[in-house]
Amino acid sequence: MTKFESLQQFYKGKRVLVTGHTGFKGSWLCLMLRMLGAEVYGYALAAPTEPALFDILKLSEEMHSEIGDIRDFPHLSAFMETARPEVVLHLAAQPIVRTSYLYPRETFETNVMGTVNILEAIRRYNAQHAEKVQSFLNVTTDKVYENPDLADHAFREDEKLDGYDPYSNSKSCSELVTHSYQKSFFSPGADPSATVTAISTARAGNVIGGGDFAVDRIIPDCVRDTIAGRTIHVRNPYSTRPYQHVLEPLYVYLLIAMTQAQGQQTTGTQASAASAEMNEAGHDERTTETLARDVAGCYNVGPDEVDAITTGALADLFVQSWGAGAAWHTDAEANAPHEAAYLKLDTQKLKERFHWQPRWHVTEAVQETVAWYHAWSEGADMRALTEQQIRAFLADEREKSRT
Repeated sequence: MTKFESLQQFYKGKRVLVTGHTGFKGSWLCLMLRMLGAEVYGYALAAPTEPALFDILKLSEEMHSEIGDIRDFPHLSAFMETARPEVVLHLAAQPIVRTSYLYPRETFETNVMGTVNILEAIRRYNAQHAEKVQSFLNVTTDKVYENPDLADHAFREDEKLDGYDPYSNSKSCSELVTHSYQKSFFSPGADPSATVTAISTARAGNVIGGGDFAVDRIIPDCVRDTIAGRTIHVRNPYSTRPYQHVLEPLYVYLLIAMTQAQGQQTTGTQASAASAEMNEAGHDERTTETLARDVAGCYNVGPDEVDAITTGALADLFVQSWGAGAAWHTDAEANAPHEAAYLKLDTQKLKERFHWQPRWHVTEAVQETVAWYHAWSEGADMRALTEQQIRAFLADEREKSRT
């Protein structure tokens, strides 16, 4: 059974709420869910860029898209009643470090109170309905950790949460909010809704992939400059980041949310069947109730150590993949706001719990990304190409080809 088929068995027909669905990662995620047969509900501000992947993929035509602010609790709660979700994936955020220096208050409001709002909406929804939200995943960032910029240090999930800049720190706070709600309202004996909604957080590294048009991100900057005939400007070529294709963390999000939900749904003989199915997908053979309890937690999601590279090395890979017309140079800014020089994740916990391994090395991730932008610049059918990349990523034969 391929990973696509395993996910499809669970998500087909499921009601899934995605916050931040109009963004780069949210758009890829919603397309994956639609391909898997899920009934998708999205809550977010209007697409944040022009062009926008959400519009390119024409997702509004086949999902329930609600334009709203995650800070607007009454609106969010009302939409929760409309969606009646079984699974909630929380991606809504102000996601840019440099923007957080310009708008710190708005960043904290969105990333911290947004997390409070979605968790409170779930808590109240569960208290009022017999059919509860089964699984909740909060997507944060690899930047949640206190980072002393130590070379060769890979952060583990049990290390101190204390991001430096407003964006990173707001995501540290989002983790703490999630942990508090989980212990206070979703733990055994804590609340009438206890043990109903399994809760996890995922701390993903820097993602690349087709359809990202945000400002102050290295690949979109490379694409814009190259298409315009300009030399690419790279601000911090020596900073090290755990770069990965956007499909890497999205698959993990779906995997965690699925396993948690299966643990809430199944008991007895159903649990045995579900465990056998999960084993085919690379999991162990514990009962699903045990799996849900053991799986719920926090996870780093990043590439293998060899793929944590400098921004300059990533720019080199982009130039090599793009071909004629692409070149870059250092354009360091005087008095630039602080950004960590070195960041790498230890993903052993994720690997052990799920028997998971990254699928595409950074070189292949860049090649797939460049292929997407080349096709987009030439007016190709981007929906078809994006679906093709998703199917290729989730096909077992691609996994076996890794060396």
